[in-house]
Amino acid sequence: MPSNDVRILAQAAVPTAAVGAIAAVVSGLVVGGKGAIGSAVATVIVILFMGLGLYILQRTAKSLPHLFQAMGLMLYATQILLLFVFMAAFKNTTLFHPKAFAFTLVACTLAWIAAQTRAHMKSKILYVEPDKSGHSS
Repeated sequence: MPSNDVRILAQAAVPTAAVGAIAAVVSGLVVGGKGAIGSAVATVIVILFMGLGLYILQRTAKSLPHLFQAMGLMLYATQILLLFVFMAAFKNTTLFHPKAFAFTLVACTLAWIAAQTRAHMKSKILYVEPDKSGHSS
């Protein structure tokens, strides 16, 4: 990944991890150890899904730039759908507290989207590739 992509990934993942850590502490205090485990699992799932989505989107932008916008819309819709599938699949689990899991999943997803939006707004991305030969024709 180019350094700009890694920077955007870090600027989205770090705030998401912070939100997840806060949610784990709050869940742990409110509902106990299972709440903290549910929040931790949700945080990891969001970072993995969204990080993988960002990676796929950046590869699409480089190889198929004409599909970038459509791929972005499809990718976000798929990610949100998969997150809802995870929430439904673990709705009645006894491994961790399902409500803590669900609330953390939503909070971390919103944190990721906000942080990624902020990172893209602050990044200076070239719209035109500069001439590599050093002279213009």
